[in-house]
Amino acid sequence: MLNICKIWFVAARPHTLSAAAVPVAVGGSLAAYRGAFSWDLFALTLIASLLVQIGANFTDEFADHGATASRAKYPAPHKVIARGLLTTRAVKLGALVAFAIATTIGIYLVARSGWPLLVLCLVSLAVAYLYSAGPLPLGDLALGEPLVFVVMGPLMVLGTVYVQTRAWDALALWHSLPVGALVTAILVANNLRDAEEDRANGRRTVVTVFGEPALWWGYRGLLGLSFAFPVAAVAMGLHTPWALLPWLSLPLAWRNLRLLTAGGGREELHRVLRGSSALHMAFGVLLAASLLIERFQAA
Repeated sequence: MLNICKIWFVAARPHTLSAAAVPVAVGGSLAAYRGAFSWDLFALTLIASLLVQIGANFTDEFADHGATASRAKYPAPHKVIARGLLTTRAVKLGALVAFAIATTIGIYLVARSGWPLLVLCLVSLAVAYLYSAGPLPLGDLALGEPLVFVVMGPLMVLGTVYVQTRAWDALALWHSLPVGALVTAILVANNLRDAEEDRANGRRTVVTVFGEPALWWGYRGLLGLSFAFPVAAVAMGLHTPWALLPWLSLPLAWRNLRLLTAGGGREELHRVLRGSSALHMAFGVLLAASLLIERFQAA
């Protein structure tokens, strides 16, 4: 029993789940900053977000395994079908269960918050499934980075705030931009790592279309813009200097940039990928903390 749970845990790709948790954490902190926060709504939003991400990971697993090109792919630890740990049917069922539970929670949240949330929920589910599956996967149309930026940045942060406040918030949109930029940096690192493999298999990702040098500069730009947002927020008078708290994650960003600049092979780029996920998590937690500190100071 413990072994099968461990296999499903690996298949869920826990190292990716911070990408789903951080936007909800920032959105929840913004709602608290606005003086409107409900723990039950926050918990349900977080669970639904994590389940959508898990469902997307399961979908990528069976869709990637079913592709002819997958025969030449690197056997990563989370490739449970290729390793014979789970069947394709089991992973498909797992994706269905994850999406079904997330949808049930989403219906409840829409009933509590209002129909505009329904649009965001439907878009999230559609992108989560169609990114890897369907007759024309969105991830193979060089749409990965812009989709991830919009869905896991503005859409998720604004949606989380809307669940709590039933209102759209311009400040939430502002704070969603660095969140979206850093989660996009994770995908950029992933696509840089897999560029040679994807090019050989005929996949159209942003890196195979525009080349590695463009994506290297794109990665640097995403990190630079993210760290510029807190400074701009203080300079514009939107926040107190507590908004600079995310700058404590700068050593992680610097380490990633050094690894990227040094070049190297798949292993080095895999370290950049892991480091990008850690940076997204650290920056997001510190951003959420800065909002809560300001809120409690003002109380």
